[in-house]
Amino acid sequence: MTGAAGSRTQEKDAGSGALRRTVPPARRFLARRKGVLARLALWSVAEAGQAFVVGHGVARAVDQGFLAGDTRRGLGWLAVAAVAVLLGAPVMRGVFAELAGLTEPLRDGLVRRAVDRSLAGALARPGGTDRAAVSRLTNQVEIARDSFAGLVLTLRSFVFTAAGALLGLLSLHPDLLVVVLPPLLAGLALFLATLRPMAAAQRRALAADEALGDHATRARAALRDLTACGTGPETARRGAELVADAAASARVLARWAAVRTAALGVAGHLPVLMLLVTVPWLRGRGVTAGALLGAFTYLAQSLLPAVHTLMTALGAAGSRLLVVVDRITGPAPAAPAPPAGGPPAVGAVPPADRDTSAAPVADRGSPSAAEDVPRSVRTARSGPPTARRPGAAVEFRAVTLSYGVRAEPVLDSLDLCVAPGEHIAVVGPSGIGKSTLTRLVAGMLAPSSGEVRVAGRPVAGRTAAELGALRTLVPQEAYVFAGTVGENLTYLRPDACRADIDATVRDLALRPLVERLGGLDAPLRPDELSQGERQLVALARAHLSAAPLLLLDEATCHLDPASEARAEEALARRPGTLLVVAHRLSSAVRADRVLVLDGVRTVCGTHQEVLARSSLYRDLTGHWNGGRHREP
Repeated sequence: MTGAAGSRTQEKDAGSGALRRTVPPARRFLARRKGVLARLALWSVAEAGQAFVVGHGVARAVDQGFLAGDTRRGLGWLAVAAVAVLLGAPVMRGVFAELAGLTEPLRDGLVRRAVDRSLAGALARPGGTDRAAVSRLTNQVEIARDSFAGLVLTLRSFVFTAAGALLGLLSLHPDLLVVVLPPLLAGLALFLATLRPMAAAQRRALAADEALGDHATRARAALRDLTACGTGPETARRGAELVADAAASARVLARWAAVRTAALGVAGHLPVLMLLVTVPWLRGRGVTAGALLGAFTYLAQSLLPAVHTLMTALGAAGSRLLVVVDRITGPAPAAPAPPAGGPPAVGAVPPADRDTSAAPVADRGSPSAAEDVPRSVRTARSGPPTARRPGAAVEFRAVTLSYGVRAEPVLDSLDLCVAPGEHIAVVGPSGIGKSTLTRLVAGMLAPSSGEVRVAGRPVAGRTAAELGALRTLVPQEAYVFAGTVGENLTYLRPDACRADIDATVRDLALRPLVERLGGLDAPLRPDELSQGERQLVALARAHLSAAPLLLLDEATCHLDPASEARAEEALARRPGTLLVVAHRLSSAVRADRVLVLDGVRTVCGTHQEVLARSSLYRDLTGHWNGGRHREP
């Protein structure tokens, strides 16, 4: 079987399967609401009577009134038709009042099914991620509700309006049905033949669009990892395949849309053309001028608008409803199997590890945040524990952290000891847990097990004031407030003397920026600073603080290499301990030791030692140096 033929077969099978799965619960849903359906039918009968009276009134006004010379009678029949038209407003009000009895229970039922499916998937795949759960609970449920409402309205209107119009044509002259019915039925048959393949094509187009969007999101969030691992070309090829698949799906959908347009032309316009062509024959069969005008009224005012609305709504809303309901209530798609070897597909590449203090801490502690960290890159057990020293500035004792009961750990039994005054750099792929490590030290997260100690005492149980006196965390997104320049610099040490402030400005080469802003006493407007200038202000604030431990979480990412080196060297000369989440290789080279989080084992040592022991660090070194690194 060729690929195209196989694709068409899969589309038909998908459409048939969705229809088989959807019809039985739909029958049960409607069977439980017979009262609502009965009241809806009564209002629809009134709508059918309205359609019958309008065309019949026009025919009688012409034949028995104006052509017979009785103007008063003709106007009377036209008044009857006008009253029938005006009565359509209360009829539609009654229809919409009963419609809520169908659409709201459907939405509630779909929400329950979507929640049950997500919970069942979470229990079946602990630690897995259902990325479509929010879409099903919000967007897709509302699509199903609106599509169902439109479908009920149009189906009901077509059935009863068509019945009234056809009855009116029959009452005017049976031969009118001989002319109108064949093209009408032919167009409807052609339209119905497109429903199943159109639904399958829409299902494939929706799946292709979701796959392409997910691929683009994951690839954008993992650009650095893709470059470091050399998997960019493979990711680009996969993206091209997904784009081609989405385009092919769109072309299939367009072809069926063309067939549907042809069906609409046959059913919606050919009856009028046939009626015009056969006027001499109908006149010869005894059809009066009034009956012909009434027939045109039935076609133009009732039958053809109902057919057009039916085809438009059933083709769009009906297909969407079938696809969306099946995606919510049908079987969950099988998780893709991991590749047999080589680098992971882009779907398994971790998103960027972007923990910042601007984001609420609770967000990072949520299960969804943990699920975004792939298993393939999470920190496994570290190597042999570092010897513990009572006077350590930072100490991790068998620390494990998981964002959720069933989630795999981001850090697993990590042992680490940082000596007072030491300068250590943390490196690893995005999403590996570097920001998590700094937040554990800062006391913003609590480990699932194990103990984090700062200055020889556990972090757990300390007050915010105690922690604030021990450490300063500078995140990637620098905080600058509306105040004076001096107030921003002394935010963490309000009692700093002028000599210390001047020393900080000198060490971080902030003099040009301070002078441009008007001096230390000048007002500072945050929106006047670039991202790099904001980071310089935050780094100067940390340099001036009295905390013996500084934590830099990619706090120099917006600085040029020279400014970054100057800032880190100034902070390293400052009394105390410096822990840096490295943004460039130069940060790791400047550090006393480098901690590599690689998802297999944790490696810690000098730059040269880690180059010899960690293949990931060698890969990252090659990426940072533009592929020119040398093996040690």
